[in-house]
Amino acid sequence: MQSRLKHKLEQEAEQHIDMSPLLDVVFILLIFFIVTTVFVRESGVEVDKPQAVSASRLEQQVIFLAITDSQQVFFDGSQIGVAGVRTSVEQMLKQQQRPVVIQADKTVPTELLVQVIDEAKLAGASQVNLATKQ
Repeated sequence: MQSRLKHKLEQEAEQHIDMSPLLDVVFILLIFFIVTTVFVRESGVEVDKPQAVSASRLEQQVIFLAITDSQQVFFDGSQIGVAGVRTSVEQMLKQQQRPVVIQADKTVPTELLVQVIDEAKLAGASQVNLATKQ
């Protein structure tokens, strides 16, 4: 009687839940979400954009340039200045033709904004837009 009880307790102790199928499913879901996620590249700095009534949303991938209130030009989080706009935009347009969006602070002088637009167009950008608030 005691041996049966001991044998039954040993069998119950050996039973366990196999976690490997659950881990496989979790990893497959993780890979699925990583692959299907769309990453949006921002300019890397916070800009106080002006407001516009006719603002519309662009649905495709764009090249973001930012001009801060201290008149610094940023691309992909690094300061490039007006002189670096043409080379940066040219490199991005070699990969795929896409519009350029300039996020300019509302206190930026018009002369600086026009210089950045000119450099982007000289780099081959067919469409240059200004980011605004709706």
